[in-house]
Amino acid sequence: MSAPGDIRRSDYHYRQPITTRWQDNDIHGHVGNAAYYGFFDSAVNTYLIEHGGLDIHDGDVVAFMVSSSCDYFSSLSFPDVVDVALRVSKLASSSVEYELAVFRSTEASPCALGRFVHVFVERTSNQPATIPPRLRQALENIRVLENLPSGAQG
Repeated sequence: MSAPGDIRRSDYHYRQPITTRWQDNDIHGHVGNAAYYGFFDSAVNTYLIEHGGLDIHDGDVVAFMVSSSCDYFSSLSFPDVVDVALRVSKLASSSVEYELAVFRSTEASPCALGRFVHVFVERTSNQPATIPPRLRQALENIRVLENLPSGAQG
């Protein structure tokens, strides 16, 4: 994972503002580790619903988180306002890997960097499903292409 000084908001194609909540603070007075995963989940699913048309209540396809990680560089605390920045690093027929960065609204370097993998499945069978076209296009729109070999297409 990159060092936080190497990462900028402009490296990400989508940003979701989030205000920390009192309950996000842990006994040490800063936002607890688990809250970051909530930030990630909120940013990803807001994007999928608003831009990809994901119907979380009645759609034929749902997304299961199968893997995640987070590296922490500086603390947040209530009442910080953060930008959760999102991009897609890998896109397959039924899965997607996201890269996320949490930026305090007043700082240039991220407080945390995360990785999150979704597998899309049929709601009724829980079997892997091909990502629907509208959703795939939304994911392509925030995909990082510089990781592709020279001359390759996404």
